Amino acid sequence: MPISRIAIGSPAEASHPDALKAALAEFISMLIFVFAGEGSGMAFSKLTNNGSNTPAGLVAAAIAHAFALFVAVSVGANISGGHVNPAVTFGAFIGGHISLIRSVLYWIAQLLGAVVACLLLKFSTGGLETAAFSLSSGVSVWNALVFEIVMTFGLVYTVYATAVDPKKGNIGIIAPIAIGFIVGANILAGGAFDGASMNPAVSFGPAVVSWTWTGHWVYWLGPFIGAAIAAVVYEVFFINQTHEQLPTTEY
Repeated sequence: MPISRIAIGSPAEASHPDALKAALAEFISMLIFVFAGEGSGMAFSKLTNNGSNTPAGLVAAAIAHAFALFVAVSVGANISGGHVNPAVTFGAFIGGHISLIRSVLYWIAQLLGAVVACLLLKFSTGGLETAAFSLSSGVSVWNALVFEIVMTFGLVYTVYATAVDPKKGNIGIIAPIAIGFIVGANILAGGAFDGASMNPAVSFGPAVVSWTWTGHWVYWLGPFIGAAIAAVVYEVFFINQTHEQLPTTEY
């Protein structure tokens, strides 16, 4: 069972140069992703006089996030594994592929990257607000929670299949684009209902800068539950339990 391989790690790991470099890579990747993803929404809203809540706006958001995540994962893959998402890091932790100590470093870096990206966007746009994630009319927090669980399950399952599985072979080459595509597809599916976050850091950055926290817990609990389910399912049913633990530099 994956639970038996969960590792806490040693306190010394928090100051190890490799761990710090990996955390820095996560910070930069998250900054790139949020700046491009959130910024595209702000740009579309400005160009259409706040018409971002339209079918065209949804498609634009899906494409921008898919492209940005593809790049963000790619540039961090050889250093940190290219998680670019606290939920992905949590899924890797549940599967025993990263220690708790390194996970905490990643989470701090990812959250800081999202906040800095939103601050830079607010400054560079002359004070335009970075819109926090929110529920659409008629969508309850429980509806949104299920959306976030299912969408994040799909994301982390894709991560496991294309990046974590030791049997991935040449398919690992397309991992970044597959991860970007599933996020873009999920935005098309859930964006009109709850914004389709799938990423607590992506929700956290705009919430901090705009100081809007209504229903914010959904964007943490849903992704973490979805990530944990995906990790357990893939580990139990598809990964040979006799394989050696992957190096943390891979995932």
